[in-house]
Amino acid sequence: MNQTLLAFEDVCFRYMPENGNVLDGFSLSIEPRTVTAILGPNGVGKTTLLHLALGWRKPQSGRVLLEGRPLSTFSHSEIGRQIGLVPQGEHIPYEYSLLEYVLLGRAPYLRPLEMPGEADCVVAADALETVGLSDKRARPVTNLSGGEQQLVLVARALAQQPKMLLLDEPTAHLDLSNKIRLLDLLQDLTFKGVTIVFSTHDPEVAASIATHLVLMRAGKVLRAGPMVEEFTTEKLSEAYGIPVEVRELEGRRIVLWKKGRMGGLSNV
Repeated sequence: MNQTLLAFEDVCFRYMPENGNVLDGFSLSIEPRTVTAILGPNGVGKTTLLHLALGWRKPQSGRVLLEGRPLSTFSHSEIGRQIGLVPQGEHIPYEYSLLEYVLLGRAPYLRPLEMPGEADCVVAADALETVGLSDKRARPVTNLSGGEQQLVLVARALAQQPKMLLLDEPTAHLDLSNKIRLLDLLQDLTFKGVTIVFSTHDPEVAASIATHLVLMRAGKVLRAGPMVEEFTTEKLSEAYGIPVEVRELEGRRIVLWKKGRMGGLSNV
């Protein structure tokens, strides 16, 4: 039995023929029931990687495999029943209630023009319960705080009942309270068997919940493996191109970077 849920095999991708590769010979395997953090500076191809995993973009060369089968052989609905995406944010032009918006996640299970049924509403309500927003199910999404809107995006993806959840910089615009709330939620989902893959530029977010770490630089996998092996001073310094130091503080790993001319160390 194939134990790899998602795989990239020597993938090269560019947006325009005249431009250089965003991903260049990229190879990576994601195992079931793991939490993988894709870590690296801005512009290294983290978001592009997620879009390729969803079939939204096609590589110029190489393959993306889902459970050992080429992603190109799946329909959009089939992919939607396997993989859910939580984007950094989303413009919502209509006054959807929370329940109506989360019901959009049921689209992979519906025929064209088919309306969601009672069973779909139950799944959507359960997703809202999971993210802690069931008491606001009738409220317009546009009336929520930024942190609550991010949780609604998670609920919509959960309504797809996916095996794998992809998140693009999920904590980038959250305050500390909502950041902790979201990370706790992702941790709970892993206990339920959901495979998590998320991109981030924040090493400490990666260290907080990830079991595996992928360090990217210039469109390539610089390092990949278990978090305990890859989250080191030397490897993070190589990925970011600046000297950093990983320290242990009350059982948590923090990353410090050297201040310029002032000397000393500062938390990233």
